Amino acid sequence: MSMNTQGRPTGTGNVTSSPANGAALLPNEPLLFEIGDTEHSGVDLPDVSIKRDRLGGFSRTLPLDLAGLTEPEAMRHYVRLSRLNYSIDSGMYPLGSCTMKHNPRLNEKMARLPGFADIHPLQPVSTVQGALALMDQLAHWLMTLTNTAAVALSPKAGAHGELLGMMAIKAAQTARGEGHRKVVLVPESAHGTNPATAAFLGYSVKAIPARADGTVDVTAVREALSPDVAAIMLTNPNTCGLFEPQVIEIAEAVHDAGAFFYCDGANFNAIMGVVRPGDLGIDAMHINLHKTFSTPHGGGGPGAGPVVLSAALAPFAPVPFVQRTESGLELVEHSEGEALGRITAFQGQMGMYVRALTYMLSHGSDGLAQAAKDAVLNANYVKARLQTVFSVPFPDQPCMHEALFDDSFLNQTGVSTLDFAKALIDKGFHPMTMYFPLVVHGAMLVEPTESESKQTLDQFCDVMLELASDAIAGNMQNFLSAPVNAPRRRMDETRAARSPILKWEREEVVSEAAQ
Repeated sequence: MSMNTQGRPTGTGNVTSSPANGAALLPNEPLLFEIGDTEHSGVDLPDVSIKRDRLGGFSRTLPLDLAGLTEPEAMRHYVRLSRLNYSIDSGMYPLGSCTMKHNPRLNEKMARLPGFADIHPLQPVSTVQGALALMDQLAHWLMTLTNTAAVALSPKAGAHGELLGMMAIKAAQTARGEGHRKVVLVPESAHGTNPATAAFLGYSVKAIPARADGTVDVTAVREALSPDVAAIMLTNPNTCGLFEPQVIEIAEAVHDAGAFFYCDGANFNAIMGVVRPGDLGIDAMHINLHKTFSTPHGGGGPGAGPVVLSAALAPFAPVPFVQRTESGLELVEHSEGEALGRITAFQGQMGMYVRALTYMLSHGSDGLAQAAKDAVLNANYVKARLQTVFSVPFPDQPCMHEALFDDSFLNQTGVSTLDFAKALIDKGFHPMTMYFPLVVHGAMLVEPTESESKQTLDQFCDVMLELASDAIAGNMQNFLSAPVNAPRRRMDETRAARSPILKWEREEVVSEAAQ
């Protein structure tokens, strides 16, 4: 037996492989309350006599009921918990539409510099000139990459950015006396947050169907346009992993009708440095810094979704924003004229700004373009390897940064997309995105990103093909019971979502009566 470059056994022999993340070797981890008890402490502390408390009558009346653990017990508990997590540092994330790319450690080092990490949003502006300069430079490059006139850095996430962009559109139309425009066009292949954002702002949503090739037809857009239409919200590249070939014609039709073009920029990482959305005719677009510029993604934040605006919408940009003056950089905190005002507290996520600008500067314009091209190359490689077995809904054109498959290759196998994804966990890979986009039945959306090597992609494709062959061969039970190697087995996800157990309660110890 020999070892390959990944340290995995090769050759012949009865070798039982375990998942790549080693999850099968880890036992279930009990809660701290189950490890320790409330009768003992992990450390020895002297008794303290408190003569007068400062709690104003709000002193605790019941025992604290915290488990006492030693330092090694507490440390081992949290280390074991961390090993149960699947992370981008432990394996590939093939999640389509989420872009779980590598977070370079240089970014983290820069974000931890005291001048960025230890500042406070209420400090005097004179003491944070370096931070303002970074924000100003980040804004400059975001506008340069998109060929737009203004940018709002403060939105905390992509959906928050969508809200801002549509608020700017609404303000612009109100300012020119067109508040009657209450309809927003949203293609069926859009992200689900698009119609939700429009509805939240009081718009009615009109769906635009996708063509057979997964893209939006400009003719369908023209037919849907009317004096009541305020905007179109179009994702490009779209959620089928395809570039919209008629995007310029769509923008022209929308503008001719007096409406605005909101572009969902969640997939900008596929075209950054290659295509400038402003050249395509967009009026507003959010940019997910985590997806495009490698800032951390997941765990509920911290998110950052800056919004770039065209010249028509620039006057409606919110505060705060950085402004250069003769005495240095200032932070404009109060809106004037028709600007939206403030949409969030303070200036947004400073740590994400640092990481994003670090990524930009370390790559340069040519490096960003190469990253986008590599993301597209990797996705097309995955598509080319898998389409010999997997069914491809749009086979006649190359994909962009993500490869889309449907579940028709599983027909008559008794295996669903969900079953297939669960089995992938047993092979050590995080599942791809399932059942999205909705325009494809049983969708499996794979986005390898530019971070992954050919060797990693081959390992993933080998496992996918192995599972597909297993399903087609009729080994249905291998899928219905998966995962079996994970710390937690197959669960009733519907019941878990509808009846979650949110509070742990100590089991009562009932003593048995003597015989």
